[in-house]
Amino acid sequence: MKHSSEAFYNNFSFLYPLVDWFLQPQKRTLFKEVNQQPPGNLLEVGVGNGSHLAFYQEHDVTGIDTSEGMLKTARKMSTSKPVQLLNMDGEAIVFADASFDYVVLSHVIAVVTNPHNLLNEVTRVLKPAGKLFVLNHFTPANHLSIIDRLFSPIARLFSFRSVFYVSELKTAGQLHLLKQIEFKPASYFKLLIFEKL
Repeated sequence: MKHSSEAFYNNFSFLYPLVDWFLQPQKRTLFKEVNQQPPGNLLEVGVGNGSHLAFYQEHDVTGIDTSEGMLKTARKMSTSKPVQLLNMDGEAIVFADASFDYVVLSHVIAVVTNPHNLLNEVTRVLKPAGKLFVLNHFTPANHLSIIDRLFSPIARLFSFRSVFYVSELKTAGQLHLLKQIEFKPASYFKLLIFEKL
């Protein structure tokens, strides 16, 4: 999925503002939660077009993405302080262990090849007691899951996993779930906040 996903987002970058607008309510909550934390080093995996960068208030931000097209747009975003933006795969992060106080995964975990590898990597680069923020859609454990299943063949064309359950977030006991925020309707989108043990 990695190469097809990278090509898709390179071509998709010009449409991303529309996606940002659609996801705005959830992202406002994400930034509120992140900005309540003490200042620290923050890694955003899948930084996309950089639309989030202006909303991080006190943190030193590093953003990574596999799409050079997205990063090109992100580098044009003006922020009040320097931001490091790098072409890098979230499943093979080159930073040393315990490099970051915070990691943000905003609508990323369902578009990577192997979510388990991604979680292992972001856990590795988190400091002890560091926080991981995961904002994503999660397939509900009720009849509404049929919608995700029906959409699955189309979703694959967009390098997107439509069927994705919270239970698939396997952390090997390294992360403790501190908080879960559910968004209406049907709690389809959730913000999960983990702490590294």
